[in-house]
Amino acid sequence: MILFLQSTTIIYTLLLFAGTSPVIGFVIPGTSQQGCSSKTALRTKNSDRAHTECILEESMGNDWRLFRAKLVAQEKAEKENNNASQSSVSTTTTTSSNTITTSSSSASASTTTGSSTSDTELEKQGQLGEMFGNAISSIFNKASNQKDPPSKVDNYRGDSIGRGVLHNDLVYQDPFVSVDELPIHIKPKKITLSKHRWAHAIDHLEPGCVLIANEKLGGVFHQTVVLIVDHHEKTGTTGVVINRPTTDGNLLKIASEQQTNLDLSLKLAFTSSPVTYGGPVLTEEFAVLHGFGHVEGSKKLAPGVFIGGSEELMTEVRASRFDPRHALFIKGHAAWVSGQIEREIQKGVWYIASASSDFVLRYAGAETNEEDDANDLWADILNCMGDNYVEIAKKYSGRGDRRMMP
Repeated sequence: MILFLQSTTIIYTLLLFAGTSPVIGFVIPGTSQQGCSSKTALRTKNSDRAHTECILEESMGNDWRLFRAKLVAQEKAEKENNNASQSSVSTTTTTSSNTITTSSSSASASTTTGSSTSDTELEKQGQLGEMFGNAISSIFNKASNQKDPPSKVDNYRGDSIGRGVLHNDLVYQDPFVSVDELPIHIKPKKITLSKHRWAHAIDHLEPGCVLIANEKLGGVFHQTVVLIVDHHEKTGTTGVVINRPTTDGNLLKIASEQQTNLDLSLKLAFTSSPVTYGGPVLTEEFAVLHGFGHVEGSKKLAPGVFIGGSEELMTEVRASRFDPRHALFIKGHAAWVSGQIEREIQKGVWYIASASSDFVLRYAGAETNEEDDANDLWADILNCMGDNYVEIAKKYSGRGDRRMMP
């Protein structure tokens, strides 16, 4: 069977050879098999396919984290609605209690006055009551011939029932729905969430999540955002700081002036790539963060977020298929032994959050718009998380991300 796979630059012919163990080969049109090693062809195919799969995953909206973020936003909106409804019910109950108390006081006063009235006064009141009764009866007889003005809200039609929910907000048009049944009848409100800009707190660690430094944390981790790369109960946790872009220059300059283990070929290929301080462990080593795709040698941390695979990316850069400015080289990393990061989180040193890929790749070529604080990722994520985090960002932000590398 022959299947043609078309990419942006090369058309591959996929040959499936029948046999006891099927073999898959890739032949690039215009070249012979002798002139092109199978290793080179497969390497080119893997990188190109990885990039294509990444694009398709994004275009199809296959980001499970975004789905979870929508659920979190939905739960938050429902909680706010429930709190507002409870406040409304409490106010109504208080008003009714005051009305009943006033009515009871009036009734008591009337009873006391009535018991002290003499028989003569009762007879006079009876005559006056009969006269006023006839007058009022004639008035209502005239009014009965006139049509009542339409009311704004018809309670019997279910326009305003239960906890102040309007008729149009109900899934089923049942005017006799009870207060207890109301939650299952209310239409779920649609939550609109931008895939470019979202973040919310989570209560556990997972690869691809971020640690937001507490506003009171000092030292090299002051107002840092740490991307979690690995987390295991026995082996511990590793992460990289992603919001400390260096002000000292590009990769070629930094890697040449400081003691590093970066290969010269990588320095020349990624000359214009940005560099960030990643942490105090193994500062002579570099890791590359990117959104190109799950190429050979890389690890997928989250949909659209990858770390590693510098050799494959170098091939793509040389073929002009990848912009080196979209590769963030991270110098050093952070590490915690087993149980250490959990203790720090319990003490309030870190806030755990799940954030959009564009937040994570802020300094790896991700686009920004007018909503973003392009120079302060720490404050930007806190503002997007909402609740009390907004106040923290407003009170403590200001220094920004670009600082001198430790």
